[in-house]
Amino acid sequence: MESQDGADRPDGPYPGHPFDDEADRVVGRLRDLAHAQRRFQDLLDAVMTVGRELELPVVLRRLITTAMDLVDARYGALGVLSEHGDYLEEFLPAGLSDQETSDLAGVALPHGRGLLGHLIDHPQPLRVADIGAHPQSVGFPAGHPPMQTLLGVAVTSRGRVYGNLYLTERRDGRPFDRHDQDIVVALAGAAGLAIENARLYRQVRANAEYFQRLLLPQLPDLDPFQTAAVYRPAAAPEHVGGDWYDALRLPDGALALVIGDVGGHDLKAAAAMAQTRNMLRALLYDRRTPPSAILTQLDRTLQAITDTPITTAFLARIEPADAGWTLHWSTAGHPPPLMIGSDGTARYLHAEPGLPLGVDPDVPRPDHKHPLSGNTTLLLFTDGLVEHPDHRFATGFTALARIAAAHADLPLDELCRTLADARLGDGRDDLAILALRTPPVPHM
Repeated sequence: MESQDGADRPDGPYPGHPFDDEADRVVGRLRDLAHAQRRFQDLLDAVMTVGRELELPVVLRRLITTAMDLVDARYGALGVLSEHGDYLEEFLPAGLSDQETSDLAGVALPHGRGLLGHLIDHPQPLRVADIGAHPQSVGFPAGHPPMQTLLGVAVTSRGRVYGNLYLTERRDGRPFDRHDQDIVVALAGAAGLAIENARLYRQVRANAEYFQRLLLPQLPDLDPFQTAAVYRPAAAPEHVGGDWYDALRLPDGALALVIGDVGGHDLKAAAAMAQTRNMLRALLYDRRTPPSAILTQLDRTLQAITDTPITTAFLARIEPADAGWTLHWSTAGHPPPLMIGSDGTARYLHAEPGLPLGVDPDVPRPDHKHPLSGNTTLLLFTDGLVEHPDHRFATGFTALARIAAAHADLPLDELCRTLADARLGDGRDDLAILALRTPPVPHM
């Protein structure tokens, strides 16, 4: 016989059956597991992203925005501690709208009092559901956006606290929970290593740049000629490079001007630059041959005893002449010099270039000459001054001539700085400028 309720009973478990409750719990656990897995993958991606950076400002900014994304926080900030760790040396906020930023104009950035100071003194994770009600809170300055919830985590590495990461206002309106805390603590630990690496990289880079500047000469007094030079390291990635310049009076009374660019952007390029410059100096003092012959001998010597990369160079001799001086020069694949006459007219001394050093020392390089009158400015430069991926070389050359002509009356050192500050290049290559100005020619 059928039971009385058999006709109405569904084939499967009916609502409220214990099986339904268990199924809901399983589905909930699976959902939580999937969410946790996504957050774990997001954390791994964030750690990899932050760890790839070596520029310290980029690391710090990336850390804040990444932490905000992981816990869906509306606002974030990073307080960078002083060397002794007793106050905030920097405070980097993120998430503020343009209007909120404008409202805070003129308000000093926090230095580590109130809740921020509490986290400095007690670098343990801190979750606050109501900032205003916390006994350590000192309130917000006028114009500050309202904030109620806070998650604060110390950024540490090898036992040293570098700063504190602050996150406020989850977008869903709920306080930060333990899962938020755990994921940000994990990110902060990885970020501490990234910050330490970035600081070490910055220190090594600064030392390398200082080393390279030591390799560049102090220009001698070449009276009655005026000389000036500027060197600027690359903005990225390695900062150091192989650009160099030199100027000296030769035993026969002539002046020698040199500018060059060793291929590469690292310490190897800087070391090769020093070798090349010193060899060229020795050849200039030993020989009075034309510039082309000296470049050829330099090329053969470099290829015989070094592994110097491809190098461009411009070598000139300035000799007295009846109505002033004569410029004799030869190039090894280097940009032509820019000459600015006493009337302010700027022109490039275009001439047949030779091959760069390191290509084929048996191919002869041509020599060239041009008269120099009084009050003439000669500018030698490396391609980092004008090279930009968004336009042709000719565009940079034209802009350089225009700016140089417009500022031709400046003292020579100011002129060099003005040209370097014009940022005609994209900053990815180092640059060097060597300038010479002839004295007035007395009327006979």
